[in-house]
Amino acid sequence: MSRPISSSSRPLVRSLLRQAQQQPQQQQQPCSARFLSSRPSLSPSASSALSSPSRSRNGPIPSISSRCPGCQLLPPGGSYEQRRYKAKTVEEARSRYRTGPFSWKAGLLFVLTSAGLVWYFEHEKQRMQRKRTAEATKGVGRPKVGGPFELVDQEGRPFSSEQLRGRYSLVYFGFTHCPDICPEELDKMARMFDAVEAQHPGGVVPVFITCDPARDDPRVLKAYLAEFHPGFVGLTGTYDQVKAVCKAYRVYFSTPKDVKPGQDYLVDHSIYFYLMDPDGDFVEALGRQHSPEQAAQVILDHMKDWKGSWKQ
Repeated sequence: MSRPISSSSRPLVRSLLRQAQQQPQQQQQPCSARFLSSRPSLSPSASSALSSPSRSRNGPIPSISSRCPGCQLLPPGGSYEQRRYKAKTVEEARSRYRTGPFSWKAGLLFVLTSAGLVWYFEHEKQRMQRKRTAEATKGVGRPKVGGPFELVDQEGRPFSSEQLRGRYSLVYFGFTHCPDICPEELDKMARMFDAVEAQHPGGVVPVFITCDPARDDPRVLKAYLAEFHPGFVGLTGTYDQVKAVCKAYRVYFSTPKDVKPGQDYLVDHSIYFYLMDPDGDFVEALGRQHSPEQAAQVILDHMKDWKGSWKQ
């Protein structure tokens, strides 16, 4: 039961009620705003006590969220998701500051792409240069170098230029009695042929045409070429036939005048390997400045650029 107010306390109570009625009514605010704006700073233990229901002598004390549905006390740093997102963005910003605007992966990709582009354009430049060289050596209607011929091979069988169609041919002019230059060049030709054959079997035919048909008959050619490579094709013929072939290939050669039978002599001739394409057109002349490896690579490059048909 409540205790009655004594007569001595009644004037004080009336004064307090009068002051309360004279104060203007405060503007209504959401309870969460009033609480958050007016609440004093609390210790962690006090905050946990407010956010969780506790008990007193008269029963459990309701929490703020239970007294105001929809009102929640947020931690000072925001929700867990907000703090995690903020930490993530801050870490990314620090990482960008440390590494700068470009990462090592982007730099590596840039270097590889640049190297690939340089290689591609350099390869295309060389290919176009080879194509222009090959086109420049062709005449109108007939090639400037090379042409049809009818000769005899080292087996004594007829051999024509048509038998070289469908494959590249590497033609060299010399003679079997040559003391030094021809053996050196035929050794070089054998190495060139083996290098090309290793990557493109059957793609090129090595041909040796004699400039000295008076002494180089099929039997002599066969024995001579066997010392260098079994894949060589040796060709000879009459003096007029050989002279016509040399003229078609723009090959210079000369023999001494008034040579007696059995007399030894030398033949002056050009020292070039004539590379002909599968259509019988002249492609390029390979000289002594080319090593066997370099010459083989030139032949292989032209083979890669060839767009026509191959002889099976």
